[in-house]
Amino acid sequence: MSKFSRIAWLYIGAVVASAAIVLAAGSYRGLDWTQVGVLGLLFIACESSATLLNGRGLAWSANTMASLAAVVLCGPVAAALVACGTLLSVRRGPTLMQRLFNAGMYTLSAYLAGRTYLAFGGRVGTPGPSSFPGLIGPFAAAAVVYVAVNFMLLHAAFWLTADPDAAPARVGLDLKLWLTDLGYGAFGILIAALWPVLGPFTPVLVLIPVFVARWAVAQFAAQQRAYEATVSALCQAVETKDFYTRGHSERVSRGAVMIATEIGMRPERVGAIQYAGMLHDVGKLGVPTSVLQKRSSLTDDEYAAVQLHPMRGLDIVREIGFLDEALAGIMHHHERIDGRGYPMGLAGDEIPEFARVLPVADAFDAMTSDRSYRGARTVHDAIAELRKWAGKQFDPAFVDAFVTAIERDGWTAPEAAPAAEPLRTIESL
Repeated sequence: MSKFSRIAWLYIGAVVASAAIVLAAGSYRGLDWTQVGVLGLLFIACESSATLLNGRGLAWSANTMASLAAVVLCGPVAAALVACGTLLSVRRGPTLMQRLFNAGMYTLSAYLAGRTYLAFGGRVGTPGPSSFPGLIGPFAAAAVVYVAVNFMLLHAAFWLTADPDAAPARVGLDLKLWLTDLGYGAFGILIAALWPVLGPFTPVLVLIPVFVARWAVAQFAAQQRAYEATVSALCQAVETKDFYTRGHSERVSRGAVMIATEIGMRPERVGAIQYAGMLHDVGKLGVPTSVLQKRSSLTDDEYAAVQLHPMRGLDIVREIGFLDEALAGIMHHHERIDGRGYPMGLAGDEIPEFARVLPVADAFDAMTSDRSYRGARTVHDAIAELRKWAGKQFDPAFVDAFVTAIERDGWTAPEAAPAAEPLRTIESL
């Protein structure tokens, strides 16, 4: 937490302070505290059983239904109060600051959802049979606002607290989590509808599907972690064999994601190109170490062996089903726009899109990294070199996108390479 920037701390403080103002300024007159208490317990149960999704502490819970049920039964302020239940969850992991931010985030999401519900004509209180389907429209609007505000506040926090030297975290579950949250938010209106019949026992009915959902999300998250572990293991194997490219794959992955995001790729394709960047050099496992670390110039046969590494890479990972479009990037990332690349000599639009993105990030990182036989170029010089070869080696559109992203977000160059006797290594250019 101490590494957070001042802007990140201000953002977290602003979210928490805004939530505190909402709670302090709200009116609690006439609330049914039994409803508030039961829904608060449901929220705490959902938060306590949250499923960890990735290594950055992102977790999913079905708390949406508790907040949205409170919106219908109790109103915006009470829904915000129910959302504070995250402070009392028994889930291990979140620090006090994370709990405070989560409480602020859920409180604001619930309050704004409640205001939306009222703005669309929703009525607060235990609904009667005649209330439907009149509540469906306002409730749907409230659910969308709750999920949207929640995700926007969360992603802003991840963006402000991201480590610039780390590979981009693949939140890539966004669309699935959006739909999951909206789906389980629908249980909120079910709780409200059944409350006149079952009263405080109503939430018990939803606990079974909640825990089924938790199991399903846990399986999906475990699958994602297995994917990431597979990619990480292959990258470590490459870097162990060719230690002068240590960290190169992560930086190429980061650069490729910057380009993909800049040109507006869909989130699932951004995730795929992240994998492609991580694994673009996996074919070096099939190149003799003596060639990768040769001190003198390569012979024709040795250079031919190097040119085969994209195809060897495809052979290594072709059976890994989750890579999908990333396979084309791995296979063709040394093709050139002018058709003078390898392994197939494709030109222009014949080259798959991923394979036109990766060379830009690949070459840029090679130029801005130290090697045993030369120092790193500056970012300015590397950009000039990319522009020089745009239309010949690189796709000009992706060079422009990368430069725009770097000018806006910056680029953190790697630390100097470790001292060693001069070695001949294989570079992108």
